[in-house]
Amino acid sequence: MTKIDWMSEVEKRKQSLIKDTQDLLHIKSLLDEENTTADAPLGKGVKEALDFMLNLGAKDGFIPKNVGNLAGHLEFGEGGELLGILCHVDVVPEGDGWSSDPFGAEIRDGKIFARGALDDKGPTMAAYYAMKIVKDLGLPLKKRVRMIIGIDEESNWRCVEHYFKHEEMPTLGFAPDADFPIINAEKGIADFDMVQKKSPQEAAESNVKVVNFTSGKRYNMVPDYAHATILIKEKPEETVEKFTNFMKEYELDHGHDIQNGELILEVKGVSAHGMEPKNGKNAGLFLAEFLSKQELDAKATHYFQFVSRYFFNDSRGVNLGVAYSDDISGELTINPGKLSYTDESGGRIGMTCRYPVTNKMESTRALLEDLLLKEGFVIDNFSDSKPHHVDEQEFLIQTLKKVYEEQTGDKAELIAIGGGTYARSLKAGVAFGPLFPGRPDIAHQKDEYMYIEDLLKATAIYAQAIYELAMSK
Repeated sequence: MTKIDWMSEVEKRKQSLIKDTQDLLHIKSLLDEENTTADAPLGKGVKEALDFMLNLGAKDGFIPKNVGNLAGHLEFGEGGELLGILCHVDVVPEGDGWSSDPFGAEIRDGKIFARGALDDKGPTMAAYYAMKIVKDLGLPLKKRVRMIIGIDEESNWRCVEHYFKHEEMPTLGFAPDADFPIINAEKGIADFDMVQKKSPQEAAESNVKVVNFTSGKRYNMVPDYAHATILIKEKPEETVEKFTNFMKEYELDHGHDIQNGELILEVKGVSAHGMEPKNGKNAGLFLAEFLSKQELDAKATHYFQFVSRYFFNDSRGVNLGVAYSDDISGELTINPGKLSYTDESGGRIGMTCRYPVTNKMESTRALLEDLLLKEGFVIDNFSDSKPHHVDEQEFLIQTLKKVYEEQTGDKAELIAIGGGTYARSLKAGVAFGPLFPGRPDIAHQKDEYMYIEDLLKATAIYAQAIYELAMSK
């Protein structure tokens, strides 16, 4: 086998790699279903990011293809088998509290700061340059190499669903959208709403009326902001004092205001990826917990006490009766990412449940439905992406272990995650980087960044991986 200094090849392209990464990060590629067109069915921003990658690939000599304006690919090489590299260019909403423009892609202290720097635009560009290096060197390959680019990974995966209805399934592949060394197990992902049904009969007069309450935009994010509008008949200053003391106890930023006779309460938490709620502070749960202790009307009491009983300080489904763990992928987790209540329509809890690979979601759902029936709630908008697990002895994993160990000098341990990557779309697919061991996982958080050093190192790893996976029959 030809001995190639992959890092040296990356260094030759360092400046253009950084510039192309920044240019991609400048694009505000958020799902926007309210402003769609025939050629941008999920919004202008995500389509712009897809076009950026397809145009870049065409300029560099890859074969580009737009697949229904929902996904696309860039391909090179020859052979009957196909190596897939599955990436996405959509991002979660930027949220508040950034120290620089979330789409400015500023470089400070050896890091690129932007929404999507780590998830998944930086890694997408690393994988792209890895493909470019292998192609530029004219290395002999026995498989075709294809980067598949999605634009709806952070929401409903309509991109890959559409893509694989119309395009070839790779024989094997990886997604540069998680952690190094190698993720061979991904938990199942069930997203659904719990909807409040008919509430109990109205009891005695209440002092506090909740007009509306809202927190969170995505199932897979820990909400960092919550807001409630309430009416108080007597002594509103006492409620304000209780609110202030409660939030101080939990060391949360908070505020209040009175507008047109209504009391506005605001709580700021800490955002994190919904696969591990303990990494954040769910602003909605803290505000709901406070409201559950107030003298509310029957419908509001029913909703807020339900949220308090089953979700506050419990991200493992213990109180819901669905706790589960296994040795392959760890504990089941639950994240109420979207909470809302209005006096007219009642309440909803939109959540993601990340469940272990040996857990059967059918059984978990049955347990939940039994409980919810008693509690006056129903499940709505249920979706389920099954767990994914690739055996350690597979050629794909053995090859990636070898590459990682040669490039880093560290042992390539296999790990499991609660996040879902495009790797689960493939029978033989794993998540492979870009987050190196010891680095903080700041995906979905404010001031998201990627170390330039890591961007370069990941590119070298991906280049060798592409070559070794594609040069073997």
